[in-house]
Amino acid sequence: MHGARKDLLAGAVFVGFGLAFAITASTYEVGSALRMGPGYFPLVLGSLLVLLGIAIAVKAFVAGEGDDLGPVPWKAGALIVAALLFFGYTVRGLGLVPSLLVTVFLTAMAGRNARVIPSAVIAVSLTALSILIFVIALQLRLPYVGPWLEG
Repeated sequence: MHGARKDLLAGAVFVGFGLAFAITASTYEVGSALRMGPGYFPLVLGSLLVLLGIAIAVKAFVAGEGDDLGPVPWKAGALIVAALLFFGYTVRGLGLVPSLLVTVFLTAMAGRNARVIPSAVIAVSLTALSILIFVIALQLRLPYVGPWLEG
């Protein structure tokens, strides 16, 4: 069971993050699928992460032996944590577009062979897709640019 630790650890991380999202979401109004409250999306995301984590952990038990854990990617972990903290602390002040651009760019740069231009293209593409989905299609009232940049 030595090599299955990687999948067990990954499953535990997914379950941990999923529970954190779901527990935090339960403190907000959830609403329904047609009238989503601020807690709806984090609750659904958290639930999906818990299910995915359980599936990964079960796979680890079924598969048995596997690869060793290997080195910890500290740079990637630090960039992803920094990106999430940046988004959380700046989305109200900077607005959705600038906060999301920086967040996605930082997470794209967390890849092992990440380069600036492809990461920027990913950031612009995912920001545009997020605007289309959340602001235009779902009609969530999220400001494109926040008060810190409005002058």
